[in-house]
Amino acid sequence: MKLGLIPINIGIANLEQMVGVAQQAEKLGYESVWTFEHVIVPEDYSSKYPYHPSGKMGAAPDTPFVDPLIALTAVAGATSTLRLGTGVNILSQVNPLYMAKQAASLDYLSNGRFMLGVGIGWLREEFAALGVPFERRGARFDDYVVAMKKIWSGEEFSHHSDFINWEGFKSYPVPVQKPLPVIIGGAKGKIYERIARHGDGWFAPIGDPTELAAALGSLREACDANDRDFAEIEITSMWPGIGGIEAVQALADVGVSRLVVPVMGLPNPMEAMQKISEEIIHA
Repeated sequence: MKLGLIPINIGIANLEQMVGVAQQAEKLGYESVWTFEHVIVPEDYSSKYPYHPSGKMGAAPDTPFVDPLIALTAVAGATSTLRLGTGVNILSQVNPLYMAKQAASLDYLSNGRFMLGVGIGWLREEFAALGVPFERRGARFDDYVVAMKKIWSGEEFSHHSDFINWEGFKSYPVPVQKPLPVIIGGAKGKIYERIARHGDGWFAPIGDPTELAAALGSLREACDANDRDFAEIEITSMWPGIGGIEAVQALADVGVSRLVVPVMGLPNPMEAMQKISEEIIHA
């Protein structure tokens, strides 16, 4: 079981704090650090956050959200083995050519340590602020993933769709990893079909083994329907860091390969990191 920490980029006071947490995570044996993304947090919004009963995300509008790719680039320069993941960037609301370039550049500069976690987004007000239609964001997401993988091939490529018109060019550097992992986040809508068709992994916002086992059954069915080998898909799950080694084993038993722990929101993240390292990583 691999263990990661999230979010490395939110609520930080300065560069030294963020990098210090990442360096300590590397020393303690954590496999990865992850980011969350929102370009803005509205003072008020009618969109419903899908992962909390209140329908609201936990961060206030004035919470520092350092851009994920900038944050991970800083961490990459200060570490050597720690893997770097976005959990997740909202692909449907950005220019896919820029995203492909930035992802490839980060993987290149980190010597193959980047994992691009992406999702379709839920905050309509954020799409409006960016001037991007909220409608058809799922179809746009699917198209962008296909197009970005063409960019990362290093070959001359073309891509024509309802959303993109690219013709006859290349983009370098290409990722060190072949393929650069695309990890799709979410638990709603067409998520299982989307992962089966386009994902190298699933970032699951689920920490209960029973619930996750049922969800993975649905993912297996989607893989079968799309002629995809389920074993190719790496499962990453959020885990609150409680329950000890027995809780970790229960998630491993249903097929989880990586647990991502939200310790950064705790009063003493360094202490929590140390405790989990001792009780889980080195157990």
